[in-house]
Amino acid sequence: MTMPQPKILMFGWEFPPIYSGGLGIACRGLTRALTDIGADVTFVVPSHIVGAQSDWMQILRADESFFQSSIDFKVFPSLLTPYVTETSYLSQWLRSPEQRVYGQTLADEVLRYASYAGDIARHTEFDVIHAHDWLTYLAGLEAKRVSGKPLVVHVHSTEFDRTGGNGANEFVSAIERQGLQEADAVIAISEYTKNIIIQQYDINPDKIVVVHNGIEEQPHQSGGESDVLETLRQYKAQGKLLVLSLGRLTLQKGIDYFLRMAKRVSEYVPNAIFLVVGSGDMEHKLISQAAELGIADKVIFTGFFRGKQIEDAYKMADLFVVPSVSEPFGLTVLESMQHGTPVIVSKQSGVSEIAFNALKVDFWDTEEMANKAIAILKYGTLHGQLSDMSREETKHHSWERAAHKCLALFRKLTHL
Repeated sequence: MTMPQPKILMFGWEFPPIYSGGLGIACRGLTRALTDIGADVTFVVPSHIVGAQSDWMQILRADESFFQSSIDFKVFPSLLTPYVTETSYLSQWLRSPEQRVYGQTLADEVLRYASYAGDIARHTEFDVIHAHDWLTYLAGLEAKRVSGKPLVVHVHSTEFDRTGGNGANEFVSAIERQGLQEADAVIAISEYTKNIIIQQYDINPDKIVVVHNGIEEQPHQSGGESDVLETLRQYKAQGKLLVLSLGRLTLQKGIDYFLRMAKRVSEYVPNAIFLVVGSGDMEHKLISQAAELGIADKVIFTGFFRGKQIEDAYKMADLFVVPSVSEPFGLTVLESMQHGTPVIVSKQSGVSEIAFNALKVDFWDTEEMANKAIAILKYGTLHGQLSDMSREETKHHSWERAAHKCLALFRKLTHL
């Protein structure tokens, strides 16, 4: 007898092919795995991600065969974006020709999302609500209020992570606290994140289930060529060694520590080139830091990469370094390992709990970080062993495992 699967009303704010961080990739991997094992998912996203609703639906429907099931997407017009701040939101609002449609402040927009969520909940059949990160928590709570159905909030990042514990946005923290307290259950993407939720928000540990992210088998991607990639190929042909860091250029990601490590590594591996892929509010400061350290000629800032550009960067890199100050998980570590690129990752990360063939170091210990980097770059045997074992290890980090853990929680809450 087939076990009945709960119908899931899921709230997010980004989804491939358009995304700006790991959350979009995680939502794709999890929803695909959930539907592959028979779950019925209705996924709600802001339509600003791809423009008009028809464009959004067409883009996602084009990938319907990829999902091998029917995910029902519901959209509405919005200015919500991942990592948005009050200032950046207001800037977007002022530039928008349809500004009368949107709330003038970030608070207005989050509340507007919640009001739409109530309408959706009234007209959608579902058993459980699943909300991803703080921008969707009020929407999830409103859907719970309207329907009386249980709410699960999925924590991919906290305000503590994004700010390093300094200068937290009280508006964001308040929403996170409310969502975590009023949810029927909490999914944390790592033990590291679970501990932050307990310590920072005083949430009962018994209410929190840890579900580590997975990694998808990546099909070869086309397009996305750039002058930077051609330059990197020329460097590789000249015998240069490429050390890669990829992520938002923010305090959270610790790229300033990467540059300090780069200074030390360059003294022992003079043919090393350091590639910083990403964009963010620290970009100009980091460029200045590279100049002050005397390594401006060895550091390349590429801006944001996506698709094949990222794939090519992983393949060309001799080493991938993730020096995050606070990293709830770190999907890029698994992506790099999947391409056979050795990894050094901050101990202050969730992925370090499961990435057994990545080398770990405290983000602030740039001397030890440099020592490990030098060893990988100079000793081919070590590099080869890490490459082979990393690629093999990622085969065991599946989204299917994560989906089964989520479904077990949903069944417990819905008594199915």
